[in-house]
Amino acid sequence: MRLCELLPAVEDGVLLQGDPRTEVRGLCYDSRRATPGALFVCLPGQHADGHDFAARAAAAGAAGIVCERPLPDLPAGLPVVQAPHSRRALAQLALRFYGGPARRMTMVGITGTKGKTTTAHLLAAVLAAAGYKVGLIGTNGAEWPGCRLPLRHTTPESSDLQALLRRMADDGCDACVMEVSSLGLKMDRVWGIRYDLGIFTNLSPDHIGPGEHACFAEYRAWKSVLFRRCAVGVVNADDPHTPELLRLHTCRVVTYGIDHPADWRAEGDLAPYRAPGRLGMSFTAAGPGWPPARYELPMPGRFSVCNALAALAAAGVLDLPREAARRGLAAAAVTGRVEPLPLDAPFTVVLDYAHNAAAAECLLRALRAYHPSRLVVVFGCGGGRSRVRRSGMGEACARLADFCILTEDNSRGEPLEAILADIRAGMARGGPGTPFVEIPDRRQALYYALDHAQPGDILAVIGKGHETTLERGGQTLPFCERAIIEAYMEQKKARSQ
Repeated sequence: MRLCELLPAVEDGVLLQGDPRTEVRGLCYDSRRATPGALFVCLPGQHADGHDFAARAAAAGAAGIVCERPLPDLPAGLPVVQAPHSRRALAQLALRFYGGPARRMTMVGITGTKGKTTTAHLLAAVLAAAGYKVGLIGTNGAEWPGCRLPLRHTTPESSDLQALLRRMADDGCDACVMEVSSLGLKMDRVWGIRYDLGIFTNLSPDHIGPGEHACFAEYRAWKSVLFRRCAVGVVNADDPHTPELLRLHTCRVVTYGIDHPADWRAEGDLAPYRAPGRLGMSFTAAGPGWPPARYELPMPGRFSVCNALAALAAAGVLDLPREAARRGLAAAAVTGRVEPLPLDAPFTVVLDYAHNAAAAECLLRALRAYHPSRLVVVFGCGGGRSRVRRSGMGEACARLADFCILTEDNSRGEPLEAILADIRAGMARGGPGTPFVEIPDRRQALYYALDHAQPGDILAVIGKGHETTLERGGQTLPFCERAIIEAYMEQKKARSQ
């Protein structure tokens, strides 16, 4: 595509120099990924500014540069486009370059603090049961039939997102369910996408700090933007922040809930069930045109039922068959989200991504409903993140668990002892009498938990979830907790025979 065909997409963009007939063969925003023929867009960031790497991209053969301010030391004939906002320009260019593939699919965007990934997978399972070919984009990566890709962000940068949507559409996907983060909205990653359906799960303080959101009000305000970019909003009637979230909405609103009046509602007969290697919920729900019916969900906790209600409400709005909804929920599985491992053991191991106080508290309260002999939690906290998150995690785990095993979790070069000290400070507030051990090496912490587990225990291993790497001392190491636990249990079994 020629530059002159792309330029009209950039609002208030001005060609400062170069030939508008230059051929553009791709878009990039990382100079390390610049290739001959790619148009390089200078994105300002918290730790680095793309403007400082424009010359490097030019040397790599970039077809041109898009920037917010004039740049020195660029080749005289190189096309340079100046735009008021580089991130918005990247989104506009990507939409034009990839041809707006979202328009070819039913688009569902899910936002909220917790439950986005689970709700996305539940709805995708329902859509698949109804005969759709579905793409998924979110924290667990991007996937569609025949393809699975890791992602750096829950909501990818706009050019990466449009490229993914193009591949999904070209591969025959007729629906895409994606997580839409507050930062994805704030940074224009989803600019130009009109969603058929927007879903709100819940809201609690998170992603507040340098490089993220200045305060909770700003965090909430960016979440609310989704409901000015969708045709129908499916929202949680039980969440106290829903009225403010909808204050400026432009969509039709459909509600779901358990405790408050709602269009889609679960009755109060939520029933947890436990079997070897399985924890789940059974519940009755009804909605417009859907009489009360019983549903089985292979995930534990009231919050899982709430996520399932969101998926049911979405299915109703999309006019999917009720039987497809029942089959989809019953068969759904989400890697690293309240995931019981199918182990041959007298105790249960659950993997979950919970990495803040609200998520940890929600998970541990849900697991308490299964009346374990002991509730044991293995956890740490990430380096380079809010210290409040660490103390909050420590407080919640000490208050709700019978035994805690403190360990590492993506320390990212920060001294582990400093992280553990913040966790201990929170534990002293939440449950000063709760016994705990510290085992800095996470693999050894897992071994310890498995060696000391007692019949009837539930071991909650939290913080990593779906992740398959561990960041330690500036290195990214292979680390798949599921594989580690399963292999160690096989070794224990072999030794006992």
